Amino acid sequence: MSQNPGATPGPIRLVLPATSANLGPAFDSAGLAMALTLTIEAEQSQTPDGPPLTIEATGRNADRCARTGNNMIFETCRDVLQRVGLPASPLILRVHNEIPLGMGCGSSAAALLGGVMLANHFGGLGWDLHRCMEEACRREGHPDNVAACALGYMTVSAVSQGSVTAATCGKGLAWKLLLALPSASLATERARALLPIAYTRADAVNNVQRAALLVAAFALGRGDLLRVAMQDRLHQPYRMEACPLLPQLLPLAGEPGIFGVALSGAGPGILFVIEPDAVLGEIADRIRQAAGDPSLEIIETAIAGGATQFLINPA
Repeated sequence: MSQNPGATPGPIRLVLPATSANLGPAFDSAGLAMALTLTIEAEQSQTPDGPPLTIEATGRNADRCARTGNNMIFETCRDVLQRVGLPASPLILRVHNEIPLGMGCGSSAAALLGGVMLANHFGGLGWDLHRCMEEACRREGHPDNVAACALGYMTVSAVSQGSVTAATCGKGLAWKLLLALPSASLATERARALLPIAYTRADAVNNVQRAALLVAAFALGRGDLLRVAMQDRLHQPYRMEACPLLPQLLPLAGEPGIFGVALSGAGPGILFVIEPDAVLGEIADRIRQAAGDPSLEIIETAIAGGATQFLINPA
């Protein structure tokens, strides 16, 4: 991910996937990359005395993505550079977003990792993807979404003395994914504030067992394990009130065509892992019926790889 010393950094394109964290029991430790992406094309502005940031945004929530004030991508890039003693050059960003915002689909992780990768490129820092991932994890406060965004597929991660250890599995799985999205978003900070400070041993053991089973399910391609493996006692029960779709849709786990169901990240979106041969339209109808909402938004997607970057018209 480095460039030639002394060379003027050219335009770059980053493609960063959405992620669904926790997957039920693996709180703050597992994430799944999905085939919904944040694409960022960036170049240094050549306009003297121009604005520090210019953005053209398309796709989902384009109006929010186009905001230049407190823009997470740019502010992260600028802060990384300032911390290593480098100025932040004015940037022109062209952003195309497919990731739902405020729905538990890793939009902040993609923006943070994108900002770090831009700083690495335009600052000539010479960081590899793992170093960029660690910096973004530090800023996010937990590794699950960022690690999955960087590495792809089903990623498990842990932080030890500031370093992130991560591994992936599930590459090549033909499982389908559905996301059920309510109309109202939920801030991660609010969702975390709903959680208790301590848990019983029984609840902790329950989640350790299911988190281990979850990794086995993805590593071995055992979708039949997910009905049990995606059960949780540490965060989902406490988020039911703020995520009203959750109690309505959790009972669908294990029904025909549906391997497992979980809150997507901190919510309020709901993730469904679907059998490869299932008819998605029929399952979507069942989801809407269970939710009592015929207009409920449901997005079809799939398991995806991690972040990529390309030079645009390299010299």
